[in-house]
Amino acid sequence: MAAIALTACGEVAQLPVAAGVGPHPQLPPPNPTLIPTVNIAQAVGWPANGKPLAAPGMAVNAFAGGLDHPRWLTVLPNGDVLVAETNAPSRPKDAQGIRGWFMKRVMNKAGAGVPSANRITLLRDADGDGVAETRSVFIEGLSSPFGMALIGNDFYVANSDAVVRFPYTEGEIRIAQPGTKVLDLPAGPINHHWTKNLIARRDGSRLYVTVGSNSNAAENGIDQEVGRAAIWEVDPKRGSYRIYASGLRNPNGLAWEPDGGALWTVVNERDEIGSDLVPDYLTSVPDGSFFGWPYSYYGQHPDERVQPQRPDLVAKARVPDYAIGPHTGSLGLVFSKSGAWPAPFDNGVFIGQHGSWNRKPRSGYGVIFVPFRAGKPFGDPIDVLTGFVSADGDAFGRPVGVVLDKHAALLVADDVGNIVWRVTASTMNPDSHRGQPTEN
Repeated sequence: MAAIALTACGEVAQLPVAAGVGPHPQLPPPNPTLIPTVNIAQAVGWPANGKPLAAPGMAVNAFAGGLDHPRWLTVLPNGDVLVAETNAPSRPKDAQGIRGWFMKRVMNKAGAGVPSANRITLLRDADGDGVAETRSVFIEGLSSPFGMALIGNDFYVANSDAVVRFPYTEGEIRIAQPGTKVLDLPAGPINHHWTKNLIARRDGSRLYVTVGSNSNAAENGIDQEVGRAAIWEVDPKRGSYRIYASGLRNPNGLAWEPDGGALWTVVNERDEIGSDLVPDYLTSVPDGSFFGWPYSYYGQHPDERVQPQRPDLVAKARVPDYAIGPHTGSLGLVFSKSGAWPAPFDNGVFIGQHGSWNRKPRSGYGVIFVPFRAGKPFGDPIDVLTGFVSADGDAFGRPVGVVLDKHAALLVADDVGNIVWRVTASTMNPDSHRGQPTEN
């Protein structure tokens, strides 16, 4: 066992993170180990007056602190900010066996072992100074809530096990009425990737819901993956759904590209085949597309661990648009199409990268911006927020959801720091914002 452990500890990246970034990432041969490479930052929280490092020409401040594991954000039409304070539900079979015990310890070290607050909190900055002075429990008694969307007077929440609808009146700070279940989502005693995000079609007729896989690479059996590793298209009135896109190991952030209107997502790819594999990615998601999981990665690169193989499906696997680094834990996604930001931040996407556990050296743990041109990624990513990990390797914070507020400033949920950060550019003009999205 000592020899095995030393072998695992010796596995390190042979390429820089940048090699796994862009439209044509380098994909070296897999390098699996008997024991997974583990290099997660111990969650410690921010020291007094500590905060992330903003890019030159940008400033960052705490919009709201003292939260309980804030993971996801949305902005209502009146400017109120909603934050899902949430964590994993009970998953009794997900921690069974040696691997389950091991992964539970990893998650505890990462700060993900705390009970879920199971609520959505409303934050209001009425005086416009960039700090929320009003805080109230918007909805409580939920089940590991994550994604949120407003369609007219209907407010939708993606719990870990169902989409639920609540009545909403503009300006109210609390919803006391019980929700109505729209439809069940895959859950159960494993529920490996429990976070379920959602976004509304612009005409309000459909919801799109992310459902991550129930494993890393189908090790629990393909029968446990029914309806998973997919984006669902949901009819909220009928409570029905169809699989819109599949083969997506763990899609999280969803956003509409402002010019062409295409649906985009960020996806966490598989682990345990080396520090250089597999890059997480940012991609457009056409209706009916298949992205390979579990049989292949980054297009048609077979994962030999998955047996029996499906060469017929591998041949159909779509290549993602843009790699964003191996094991970066990319979760949050929001388009910026706003004259309030100087170029190039006026056209592209902000991405919250939660950070790696299966890579040496670490990757992620920050917020990046990917510029766009003609509806597609263009050029290299730009660091927006860094400094989430100390020189000693401790995590002060970990970014998750990102959204633009009513002035087009960037809000970032930090589930280790228990803070929502607000990022602005020194040249931002709050009156010049145009078309900024208010969905994740």
